[in-house]
Formats: sequence, structure tokens, C-alpha cells
Amino acid sequence: MKKILLIAAFGLILPTMMLATEPVSKKDVMPEYGNWKTYTTKDGLPANKIYCVRTDGDRVWIGTSHGLVLYENEEFKTFTTEDGLAHNGVLSIDVSELTGDVWIGTLGGMNLFSGGEFITFNQFNSGLANDVIYSVVCDGKDVWCATGGGAGHYDTYNEEWAIYTERNAPMHEPWTYSVCAGDNKVWIAAWGGGVIEWQKENQTFRDYVDPDGEMEIDLLPDDGVVHDITTAVSYANGMLWVATYFGMSRYDGNHWKGYFDHDSGLASNFINFIKANGDVAFICTDEGLSSFNGEEWITYKKNGSGGQRVYYKDGQTSTKADPTSIAHEFTIGVDFQGDDIWVATSYGLSRGERIK
Repeated sequence: MKKILLIAAFGLILPTMMLATEPVSKKDVMPEYGNWKTYTTKDGLPANKIYCVRTDGDRVWIGTSHGLVLYENEEFKTFTTEDGLAHNGVLSIDVSELTGDVWIGTLGGMNLFSGGEFITFNQFNSGLANDVIYSVVCDGKDVWCATGGGAGHYDTYNEEWAIYTERNAPMHEPWTYSVCAGDNKVWIAAWGGGVIEWQKENQTFRDYVDPDGEMEIDLLPDDGVVHDITTAVSYANGMLWVATYFGMSRYDGNHWKGYFDHDSGLASNFINFIKANGDVAFICTDEGLSSFNGEEWITYKKNGSGGQRVYYKDGQTSTKADPTSIAHEFTIGVDFQGDDIWVATSYGLSRGERIK
């Protein structure tokens, strides 16, 4: 089952403030995007399978199945193993706010790209837990990564590694998918183990799992994370967003709220990635890109040669046709650049303009 889900999540040929009632605080206005443009190999990308995208000022870093790509001045530049990249399959990218260095998670190790050169970290030359890096995030001087063999923490000042697995953290097994940081905490999405929270102040862990223990359904609504098989975490504005293969959760530090495709505007319960931008979460699913601010939803889908925006609020659904669309409904990554949104899909990279 793990191998099947892993393949589906990445498309690989190999692997609150929320209470029981809606909050009264004003939410960010829901942005709408349109005028979509799709980039493929015809435009200079080395492959159409896009695993991740990360904006960096005027630059955009793109992880593909055939290398790391830099989009700058409307041109694509590809880096591969011939340039020092650890592996051509690039699954995750982050940029350090302290140094501007780029950290890259690949299928064969983690790279630091600094001063125009790649430095590779793997199991043989460092304390990295595993060479398959699903997620990497920079948190001040620290770099955290989620790997196939546990979570890793690298102190760039002291050049020291720490590895967290089921032996020293509340995980069921050492398989982690995602990591995020904020408010002096780090959250790790652990396979079959829900969410692991690392509190930096007291150097302790705690875990959040589905209390009902049911793997097929969410037996008791809003009792915790909706499922223990978590795929991504994102934190912003005091809210933790959690993606699973069976729905989405959000947590305000006191209360959990769950969302599913049958009772909300979520495009699909099968979620590959989630990214919060202010109060709005953008959810990458196998059936489109959904966005949600706690009150209303907008989902972007492909419809023939064009697209479709699906709106959901207060139990009511409406749609609007769009002459342009995201490249593919199997969405895997998302990031933001001013008024633009970038979306990584299983067949092409998309850029949308904010239209409202």
C-alpha cells in the first residue's frame, strides 16, 4: 500500500483559529486567479513532470524529474548531476532568508546551492537519515528535512546533524513526508503517525494523531487530525494546516477542524501538498487546486481546452468557465510571487495572475 500511495503522490515512476463554529474574525479576502500560462518542454523545461516550485524574488526555482530549473528573465536554465546536483529527481526546494542559499531535496540526497556551486549531503558523507528527501525547509540557521528514513535537522552554524526516527521521537516508523516551521516550533508529517511537533524552547516532541483509531473513516468529527497518513504540513497566521490522503485538517493550537470532498469545497480527499499564504490555504489534489480561507472555497480545474473555477460557500456550489486553465488537475506544488501563483503539476508548470 505504501508504494502505491507514494507513486500516486509524486507521480514517480519509482517511488484553528478554528472552533466548533466558524470564527467571527475577518478572513483574508479570497484571491482569484486566471489568465493561466502553461510551461512545458516546448518552452525550455527539461521535463513535464514538475514536483515542486519555489519563488525567490524575481526568480523561480522548479524541481522536475529531469533536473533543477531556474526561471529568470523569462528564460529557463537547467542544472543536472553533471553540474553537481545529487540526483535529477528534485522533490523539494527552499531558500534561506538568512543567506539566500538554495536547499534542494532530491531522490539521491540533499544539495546546498551557494555561490554558484552545489554541495551534496547524503548518508555517506553526513548525518542525513536517508537520501530520499521529500521536503526541506530553512528555519533561521537550521535546515530541516523529511526523508524516507526519518526527519533530519542540520545546524548550519555548528555543522551538526540530528536524526529523529521512531527510536527517539513519537513516530510509528521512520518515514516522513513533509516539514514546516513557525512560532518557535517545527511540524513533521509522519507516515502513519500523524503530525509530530518539535518545541524548540524546551526541546521536546509531542504528536497529534487521529484519536478514533479508524483508518477507513473519520469516526468522530473534529476530534483531531482526520487521518494518521499525513502528506504535508503548512503553518501561517497561527494556523497549522495538515494534508492527508483522506482529507484535510486545520488546527489553531486548541481545536481541530476536518474537511472532506463530500462536505466542503475540497476538490479531492487525496492531497499531495498544502501551502498557506496568510489566512488562505492552497491545497494540491489529484483533481485540481483548491483554496480556502476558513469560510469559502475556490477550486481550479481543467475543462477541455479551458478551465473552470468552482466556488463553494455555505453549502452552495457555483461554477465559472475560464478560457485558460492549470496545466493538469494532478497538482503537486504551489508558491506565490507578488500577484502571481505558480503551480507544479504532473504534466507542466502553470502560472496564474490574480484577477480579483
